[in-house]
Amino acid sequence: MITILLAMNMVTMLFTTACGKDTGNHNATSTSTTASPNVSPSGNVDTKTPAELTMAFPIFGAMPKDMNLIQNEVNKITKAKINATVKLLPISFGNWNQQTNLMMSSNDKLDVMLILGGYVSQVAKGQLTSLDDLIMKYGKGISSLLDPTYLNAPKIDGKIYGIASIRDLAKNYGFTMRKDIVDKYNIDISKMKTLDDVESVLKIIKEKEPNLTPIAPGGNGNTFLQVYEPVDNLVDGFGVLPDYDNNMKVVNYQETPEYAALIKKFRSWYTAGYVLKDAATSQTSTIDLVKSGKLFGYMAPMKPGFDAQESRSTTFQMVTAQLLEPIATTGTITNVMWGIPRNTTNPERAMMLLNLLYTDKELINLLDWGIEGKHYVKVSDNMIDFPQGVDAKSSGYYMELGWMFGNQFLSYVFKGDDPDIWKKTAEFNKSAKKSKALGYNFNAEPVKTEITAVTNVVNQYQKGIETGTLDPDKALPDYLTKLKSAGIDKIIAEKQKQLDAWAKTNK
Repeated sequence: MITILLAMNMVTMLFTTACGKDTGNHNATSTSTTASPNVSPSGNVDTKTPAELTMAFPIFGAMPKDMNLIQNEVNKITKAKINATVKLLPISFGNWNQQTNLMMSSNDKLDVMLILGGYVSQVAKGQLTSLDDLIMKYGKGISSLLDPTYLNAPKIDGKIYGIASIRDLAKNYGFTMRKDIVDKYNIDISKMKTLDDVESVLKIIKEKEPNLTPIAPGGNGNTFLQVYEPVDNLVDGFGVLPDYDNNMKVVNYQETPEYAALIKKFRSWYTAGYVLKDAATSQTSTIDLVKSGKLFGYMAPMKPGFDAQESRSTTFQMVTAQLLEPIATTGTITNVMWGIPRNTTNPERAMMLLNLLYTDKELINLLDWGIEGKHYVKVSDNMIDFPQGVDAKSSGYYMELGWMFGNQFLSYVFKGDDPDIWKKTAEFNKSAKKSKALGYNFNAEPVKTEITAVTNVVNQYQKGIETGTLDPDKALPDYLTKLKSAGIDKIIAEKQKQLDAWAKTNK
């Protein structure tokens, strides 16, 4: 999921054109211009008239064979509660951007959809309905559940166009390892706090386990600095806030001493044989590398319950060491949201559906896990397991997309996970450090030519340098020179200008 979001953000940021200025008025409202004949003067909707809604969301892999059964059960709930039938429209992740953009530009019927990267661009193109007034009238469940900081973080020009799913809304970075190897060599992960501590462990694995690669960047095709971020990337990484603050001064990260020190460390790991040799080009996920017995550990953004999640995926019991404190940025919030496209003919009923996605436990668990007795069975009030004879491969509906469908905190906990996972995740969100630029969205329109040019340079150097594959003493000077020639300074100046304007209204 992390890899897909990074790729989507890199593609869609080239077309971002919406202004990132927040007026600072967190009570600002705006009324959708979409026709809605069923709205009464008091703001109430006449739900006596049936509505038909289309709800689009992405899925991994093949279409679940029982998707139609799920849709039928969803409609039993929505028909009874908001007098609406819902057509579920699952789209493969690989086709998501292309298909949803085509639907929105061709005015296909689309009432509710997941926003997965490209948020600012979609707002700029006029593809999303502003939600402030709709939330006030028909989404009170949402506004009562989402912390105002997280509810208002997506604001563009003082208006909300997307609602973050309730999940881990912050991230902390760390090192994930096979527990059997950790135990074998009595490695004390409680003492692993820094990259130097990680290096000491990598040395042990290299010496004692010659058939295991000690470390790889997390995900699939990522660099170390895409899964270990001590800066706020301010959407695209072209101008960042070190330590999520830096007195609101935007800098070229690649020019900083901190960046140079990090890439030199990763280079030393690489030359010592600690890093996956083809880290810059490999298309094999770290999950698959661990599963096949070739990899000891990997860097990753983490959250409560991450150990259990990765243990299920890799088939090895995994443990983690936290290296950076939890942090919330605009990106951690806006990368998974729900919105109402401009294509909708019934924004009021669409918001009612969204409100159900955040408040109705029966609907949430139907979308998350399927039908009780067929796709899961309860083992306690809030914990479930597969029915006898059913597993992840044979189930007709098993997608593990709970982070996506509205309010994950209403979801049942799958057997093996921490029973208190949602309580701990809520505390994780509440206690996370907030970037000083939380709520700022960058408008790339004034520098879109430079963005394209800089992106080409980054694509040429980033993977090699940030995986340790290239010698930074030779590659970094060339990288910096080409970034300058491509216009990185102009991008940073524009980003600083917009950030300063935003900060004045958000003191």
